[in-house]
Amino acid sequence: MNIMSSEHRAKKLINAPEDIISEAIAGMVGAHPDMLRLEGNTGRAVVALDGPRDGKVGVVVGGGSGHEPAFAGYVGRGLADAAAVGNVFASPSPEQILDATRAVDGGAGVVYLYGNYTGDVMNFDMAAEEAATLGIECRSVAVADDIASAPKGREGERRGIAGDFFVFKIAGAAAEAGRDLAGVEAAAQHALASTRSMGVALTPCSMPQTGKPNFEIGDDEMEIGMGLHGEPGMRRGDMASADEVVDELMAPILDEMAFRPGDEVAVLVNGLGATGLLELYILHRRVAAILAEKGVKIHYSWVGEYATSLEMAGASITLMKLDTDLRKLLDMPCRTPALTVGTLQDAPRQARSTVSARPVAETAREESRSRELATDGPITPALFRTMMVAAGERISTEADRLSALDGVIGDGDHGVTMDIGWKAVRDALAQSPEDETIETSCKRMAKAFLDAVGASSGPLYATAFLRAGTAVKDRLNLDAASMAAWIEAACEGVRERGRAAPGDKTMVDAWVPAVEEARGAVTGGADVLGCLDAACEGAERGMNATRDIESKRGRSSKLGARSVGHIDPGAASTVVILTAMRDTAREALA
Repeated sequence: MNIMSSEHRAKKLINAPEDIISEAIAGMVGAHPDMLRLEGNTGRAVVALDGPRDGKVGVVVGGGSGHEPAFAGYVGRGLADAAAVGNVFASPSPEQILDATRAVDGGAGVVYLYGNYTGDVMNFDMAAEEAATLGIECRSVAVADDIASAPKGREGERRGIAGDFFVFKIAGAAAEAGRDLAGVEAAAQHALASTRSMGVALTPCSMPQTGKPNFEIGDDEMEIGMGLHGEPGMRRGDMASADEVVDELMAPILDEMAFRPGDEVAVLVNGLGATGLLELYILHRRVAAILAEKGVKIHYSWVGEYATSLEMAGASITLMKLDTDLRKLLDMPCRTPALTVGTLQDAPRQARSTVSARPVAETAREESRSRELATDGPITPALFRTMMVAAGERISTEADRLSALDGVIGDGDHGVTMDIGWKAVRDALAQSPEDETIETSCKRMAKAFLDAVGASSGPLYATAFLRAGTAVKDRLNLDAASMAAWIEAACEGVRERGRAAPGDKTMVDAWVPAVEEARGAVTGGADVLGCLDAACEGAERGMNATRDIESKRGRSSKLGARSVGHIDPGAASTVVILTAMRDTAREALA
């Protein structure tokens, strides 16, 4: 895949790009005041009016925006109790998920449902850890229904696409029926095990912040197995007829599901954002014919847009193989903006304990210490903060380039996401008192980045900042050795949270050689600028090496050999950050 050289920008009916999520949520809640409300301090928890109640397992779904009506469209009685809404193609942050969790907690536990993507897994895991400290037990089911993204036998590595629709419906019905936490989790897992999907893309989509297509595809081409975020699929092929496309999508689904005559299924023919019902019904016609040939009965079909990818043209086919329990749960009534099944009885008016939202965390404060902090070293707290601000400004300048790199092997949002996170860091540091230590500034940065971003970058950089700050907690100023220690701890934070290793084609491939070179320079007697020079050289070498690596982690891991030849965007942003830090320190200390 090639980055588009065209300057064409997609037309979108938006106002300021930074306001699109809050304005969309306001519009959605305003359009459905009989079903939805907004709760919590983050403004990202959309909650069902008549869903949460005492004694009932809470169901929280979530993921990035851009997939509407998923995820908030499935909030309502009989389905999800709340949705945590992330930025476009980016996971919600732990604090946003916690707002949803607190809103639905009825004392029986909470089930988290989300697509199997690195950012979602990390953010929901962090939210579950925090919820446990509040006395709320959470279970997670990561939906992984996309056959194209991993082979049979490695189902746990698959990404989630439109199969969310069925898993959410089954889990919501199980909770509404009064099943306990283990029972709701088991129902969701059973639905997932019975669901398979395949998709095809005909055109790219474009991020609202850039307006640029995030990949290039010829007018006579299609992408088989395209991911829901615009990730490349299994193969690029010539455009084919509707029946030929359905035959290709259905073949692996039928192979895995091993239907027998008399089996029963639910069918979802899903549009990706720019494919009309005329075409989708033509696809469904062929799906039905193939199933009829095999003696498989369709219990119910849904045809339309249920899990989109902004304005991408294309479609996905999802089948859920039914048994008695799944059929019963599928048929149970629900009422949400995007899905209504049957007729609900009057909502039970049970008393529900008031769940007090945890106040927004106070700005990080200076911890009193009885020990003296080391003052040797030229990197003062004020200069450190200036270096961090400069890193954020450099990320903003490079955001389009980073997103373009990501569009080749990912979903095209890396630069946008990093810019959002670093802007939050810059704003947070502007509130720092003059006497704030580097450790406390790092805590401030971690909270700001995590609250603003979510996605995979949020947990990774938040953990990096926290570990780096802890590594220099005995320092007021940084010398060469402590600067190297800061870089090394940041690297370890990224590796710890992301569970990535060198050679996986991630930002770790830039951080690890940065640490090695920085440590080597300090051992050789380099000063702090020499340490930073070495770190930048190592990071750039590592970044360039990712071009020849096959991706093994994150969304691009689904590409296999197709990821070779492209620089990892996370490694590229690491170089941007370290280079900005070095340049700023050099200017200040010259």
